[in-house]
Amino acid sequence: MPFLDYDIEIRRVICSTNAIESINARYRRAIRARGHFPTEQAALKCLYLATRALDPTGRGRARWAMRWKPALNAFAITFEGRIN
Repeated sequence: MPFLDYDIEIRRVICSTNAIESINARYRRAIRARGHFPTEQAALKCLYLATRALDPTGRGRARWAMRWKPALNAFAITFEGRIN
């Protein structure tokens, strides 16, 4: 399986796509509940509030950094020249 050829850090990130889909679902739910927005700023505020509701204390940022930093390093090594 090509999936197993990648480093463990890359495999962890690939398996975390469920979290990304969860965020997208919450965004869709927030937008659907509101219906329409008078300005683009209002739409961005709605998405911002939906994002803040996911992690109201702000502690998730530290976990995000701990999880993604090794993965970004592994991506840079594996896909040299393709990651900026």
